[in-house]
Amino acid sequence: MTVKIDKKIVGYQVGDNKSQNMDEGESAATAPRKAEIIRMHEKLERPEGMECLEGATYKIRTPLDDHALYVTINDIVLNSGTEHEQRRPFEIFINSKNMDHFQWIVALTRVMSAVFRKGGDVTFLCEELQAVFDPKGGYFKPGGRFVPSIVADIGAVVEHHLKRIGLIEPDELSEQQQLILEQKRAEYEAREQQDSSAPAAEKKTLTEAAAPDSAEASYPASAAVCHKCSTKAMVVLDGCQTCLACGYSKCG
Repeated sequence: MTVKIDKKIVGYQVGDNKSQNMDEGESAATAPRKAEIIRMHEKLERPEGMECLEGATYKIRTPLDDHALYVTINDIVLNSGTEHEQRRPFEIFINSKNMDHFQWIVALTRVMSAVFRKGGDVTFLCEELQAVFDPKGGYFKPGGRFVPSIVADIGAVVEHHLKRIGLIEPDELSEQQQLILEQKRAEYEAREQQDSSAPAAEKKTLTEAAAPDSAEASYPASAAVCHKCSTKAMVVLDGCQTCLACGYSKCG
């Protein structure tokens, strides 16, 4: 828009787009509004001169593939040497001989590493990843725990790591709860041995039935999947379905 000046200029001021639009008759209600950008409160950067970070590597084996996944999570230490020292995840890498998942694994690790470096509460990643279901079906881990997908398995590894470094409170059972579960397991084993008509040589306790290459507990083959901990450990005790892994009972 051209403006003809026919008077002497006696002063000036710098205007902005908003004032110019108002001068042209555009109301504030019809003016375009920009989206508000919300940034996390902390941005993590690799300290200068730091060539290595402490971390841990976890191995994931699935029945869906002959090759294992190796998940490496490196951490950064904030406020080192003070009472406010805290260890936080900084980056994640996943490696495998199987190249079928290469593209989405690279994309996933880059996005997760970016979220780690942004700071703030990163524990939501564990829940989001473990809520991913494979349309072809999941699989059972040694010990009877059901995993809905490979992505969920990665989420479980991330959750385990965050518990190790103190970002997530461990949800371990108390000594009293462990004693109650051990008592329930003993009751179930005793009842199964009494009701079974198989020869004594074929009778095995739950401990004897454990897989030789697994350090996790084993549960009866007839057990159902627990809706709380996703472990195949639900058995009927005293007329009520009870989980031998977490103690959950449908009868309360």
